[in-house]
Amino acid sequence: MSSALAAVAHLGCIVFGAPWYRFLGAGEQMTQMHLAGHWYPTAATLVIAGMLFTWSAYALSGAVLIRRLPLLRFVLCIITGIYLARGLGFYFLLPYFPGNSPVFWAVSSGICLIIGLVHLVGLRQTWSRY
Repeated sequence: MSSALAAVAHLGCIVFGAPWYRFLGAGEQMTQMHLAGHWYPTAATLVIAGMLFTWSAYALSGAVLIRRLPLLRFVLCIITGIYLARGLGFYFLLPYFPGNSPVFWAVSSGICLIIGLVHLVGLRQTWSRY
């Protein structure tokens, strides 16, 4: 569910524009490209939202709320690792996104860490089922 909510929030950037790109921490360069009508911010946002919706489907499959998806255990391990790495390793991303505020990094990294931990707990609880 958390990945689906994140996907919807990203789609909000496309619908509501520059204020949402700024709020979600896309950076001023991405915001300015969106304001100029460039295709890249929309395409990048759609790719991210699509990835997050896919991750949500795998989480639902792992919770046995939808049918079993291919490579379920492997994919859930990768998703969990990415969330945990993003949550814990934000310091290494700072140089690549100099326009993002410390508040953005603290909040977004905290959210990713919590989602990663929830996934980790879910994996541990259901490991024998897969």
